[in-house]
This record gives sequence, structure tokens and C-alpha cells, in this order.
Amino acid sequence: MTLDPEAGANHAPARPDKHFHRIGSFEPELGGFLEDVTLAYETWGELDSTGENAVLVVHALTGDSHCSGGAAETYKRGGWWDEMVGPGRPVDTDESFVVCSNVLGGCSGSTGPASVDPETGRPFGMRFPVVTIRDIVRAQRRLLDELGVRRLRTVIGGSIGGQQALEWAVEYPGFVDKIVPVAATGALGPQGLGMSEIGRRAIMADPNWRGGDYYGEEKGPETGLAIARMAGMMTYQSAAGQWERFERKPASRPALYEEFGGRFEVESYLHYQGRDLAGRFDANSYLYLTRAMDLYDVGAGYASQEEAYSRIEAEMLFVGISSDWLFPAAEVRGVAEKARAAGVEARYQEIESPNGHDAFLKDWDELRAAVRPFLSE
Repeated sequence: MTLDPEAGANHAPARPDKHFHRIGSFEPELGGFLEDVTLAYETWGELDSTGENAVLVVHALTGDSHCSGGAAETYKRGGWWDEMVGPGRPVDTDESFVVCSNVLGGCSGSTGPASVDPETGRPFGMRFPVVTIRDIVRAQRRLLDELGVRRLRTVIGGSIGGQQALEWAVEYPGFVDKIVPVAATGALGPQGLGMSEIGRRAIMADPNWRGGDYYGEEKGPETGLAIARMAGMMTYQSAAGQWERFERKPASRPALYEEFGGRFEVESYLHYQGRDLAGRFDANSYLYLTRAMDLYDVGAGYASQEEAYSRIEAEMLFVGISSDWLFPAAEVRGVAEKARAAGVEARYQEIESPNGHDAFLKDWDELRAAVRPFLSE
């Protein structure tokens, strides 16, 4: 089933815990113009009278604003970071006003490619302007300003969320006290760039993509998006973790595709992951957000990365994952060292895990141990 174009725009189905705020017109840094931008967001806790007890949680590639909350009919798996955000948790909602918004370009209520272009009355599709991590952060800042947030205690997130956290430190140096980029660096390496492109080309090669104008059609590029997700899932794992989980076991679940000489369990896992994403995410948003992730360079617009890091005033905690090859731990550690060399109070913690890049969504004890002491100081 093709995503309803309204689902990524200003008219997403309302839920009691989700809010929609119009931040007005917006000019992306690489060109284009958006007449009326809406961000979908959720909050936990209360903003105090100073407006300075806020925490911003920033989501990963296919995440959304629902970072906290138990399983429910709408969110069968609960909040994607429920183990980290809530009463008494590292991001403590008893003490802080926590905000999480769906990103600009997303498809969970914020303005994105599925949103209706007021000039044509049709979904933007690929006419949506290219957005960057800096655009995403600037849109978040406008939302926070209108919510009455005068200062942030913390910005924290993993992967593309970690890129956003780092950009917050550079773009708004006097606005945030602490920044925690998890499994992210100042620029994605060539192996990650290549895997992103494989995923995008899988979507674009699907005949049902129709150049991005598939909204309202009986079938969209679900097959291409599913393949893109399969490729992506392989970048989130590690070789050791896959041996531990899958070995070379035959598939135990029913086949989703025509079989060719049998199936292995890892293949079945990828098939189900692909189908799951194709049922809940917009293919065009996948294109735009992976491109934003690829384009991110912390030094863009500055003389060098070192100049960008020298702007940072917040305390930084970079968290790497020992088995991550999308954002290798050595590269995350290197960013912390560059930041320190530029005069930033920057620390580095490493999570030992066989779960690869996905560890920040799985290894809760290790992640809490890495993050809690820094946040509670």
C-alpha cells in the first residue's frame, strides 16, 4: 500500500501524545523554499519557569518523535528509546522537559516529500528541496523557541541523530550545556556513503517509484524500499553479531518471496525487516534523509573542521561502539580528539558490543553506563 500523502504533512492522524506545530516558511541552505513547515513533536515532563530545563532527543534515520512510552496500539514496540528516556532514566523526565520532534523531510507528521505543495496541490515528491542536517537543526531550534525553551541542558541521539547533536553544538554554541553524539562522526566515510547509494538506487530502480510521483497510486516502490532497508540493516550489524545470532541456520519463518534454492535465517530476517519498513515509511523520505546523512560535514561553511569545533562551548561526550563499521569507534574517538585539540571539553566512551551500529538501540545497560554519569554531573 502506498503511503497516504497526508501522513507526512500537516494532516497526519492526531494522537493524544503527538503535537503539530507550524514554524512558518523555511529556506533550506542548499536552495529552494518551503512556504509552510510543520514539525510533529512529543514532550515529556514540564518546562520550568526559567525555560532552561529542556532536553532534546534526536532520532535516527527511520525513527520518529516517539522516543519514550510503553507498548500501545499505536506503537506496538513502545518508544524507540524507552530504556533511556523516562522517570529515573538517564534522560530523566521527572527533572527535565524532554522534546523529540520528527525531522524536517521525514514522514511521521513533519513536512517532507509526501506533504502537499501549496503551489500545485499535489505532494512534493522529488520537487521537495534537498535538506541538510543543518536545516533539520535550524527547524528544531525554531520549534524550541516557540515552545518557550531558552536553553537546552542536553542534546542526545545516535547515528543521524548523533550528527544532529554535533551540529547543535557547532550551530548554537551558547544554547546547549551538554551534547551526546552516539555512534556518529563529523562526516560519514566512503563505505557508508556507498551503502547509502545502493539503497537509494534500489528505490529509484523500482518501476513503481515513478520519479517520486507515486502518491495516490495503487502501488508505490515498496520493493525498492524493502531492498534499501535490507542493505541498510547489513550496515547496522557486525560479522561477529551475525554469527552469534544467525550462524548458517535455515530460515524458520514463512517465506515472503519466491524461494531460490532454499533460504537462510539471515535472509529471512532481512526480508521481514524490509517489509516492515516498507509498510510504515515513505520511500522518498528515505532518499532525502539518507542524502542528508551523507552530505553532513561538520566543517561545511567554515575554513576547516577545526574551526567548526572551536565554536563549541558545550561539554561533549562522544560514544563509540566497538563493532560499528558504519561509524567506526576509532573515527568517533578521533572526532573527540579533534574537538579537544580545538579547546572543547570533550570525552569519549566506548560500548563493547557485538551488535554493531545497532547497539545504541539494543545494549541498554552498556549505553546507560556510558551516558548516565555524564548527564547526572
